[in-house]
Amino acid sequence: MNVTVQDVIDRLTEPAGQGHFESTVDRVVAGSADAIVHGIAVTFAASHSVLQRAIHAGANLVITHEGVFYSHHEDGVEGMQASAVHQDKIDLIQSGNLTIYRFHDAPHRYVPDMITQGLVQALDWEPYIDKYLPTAAVVTLPGEMTVQDIAEDIKRKLNLPYLRYIGNQRGTCSRIGITVGYRGGGTHAIPLCVNERLDLLIAGEGPEWETPEYIGDAAAQGRNPSMLLLGHAASEEPGMVCVAERLREFFPKIPVHDIPSVPLIQVI
Repeated sequence: MNVTVQDVIDRLTEPAGQGHFESTVDRVVAGSADAIVHGIAVTFAASHSVLQRAIHAGANLVITHEGVFYSHHEDGVEGMQASAVHQDKIDLIQSGNLTIYRFHDAPHRYVPDMITQGLVQALDWEPYIDKYLPTAAVVTLPGEMTVQDIAEDIKRKLNLPYLRYIGNQRGTCSRIGITVGYRGGGTHAIPLCVNERLDLLIAGEGPEWETPEYIGDAAAQGRNPSMLLLGHAASEEPGMVCVAERLREFFPKIPVHDIPSVPLIQVI
């Protein structure tokens, strides 16, 4: 029996009872929902190189968490259509007969949030979960660890060359908040630190003049909380691995490829 792109979309949204959202960026960005699926590629961001790898793997459906054309709402950047980069990407999508589905809002509305849960699992911290909140997770480690030791553990488990931190590198932590993507901003992260009495906040990213300044002031006052910034992709990539695993369960006869994004930002 043939499986269409729409069949895949329905199965991905059905388990959490998502239905149709009034406002969402989740949609078919390129191709057709009626296309027959021969192979699926799952990724954090459908970059040019990821699309090339998807085609090489034999996938004709790409499920991406972030936008394809450099804008969260996929409404484009002004003047972008004149860019050769934009046109070459469209040509690649069309030549590969790719359908691309943006799967962003739905996994964040799972209970618990699938993207957050994926990061917790990748860190092997599920046994230490104190609570899942709608936009964060709180863990309590069985013993105290220094920020430095936690950072080294995270780098090893997520295969990251570096992390950024604010606070006391030698400070000890046991109660840790985890928030992914762009949820490191002050209006979200600072109340999380205060209300949950966190020793350490692990975040993807956020405005550098908000939560980092709060953590810096706390450190200057001799207070404990510290912050580790993983980067947006590094914090959410593990959640998309969970999406790929779920698809393999749903559609065991269709090849599902987990294609990680190549880290773009380097340190010189």
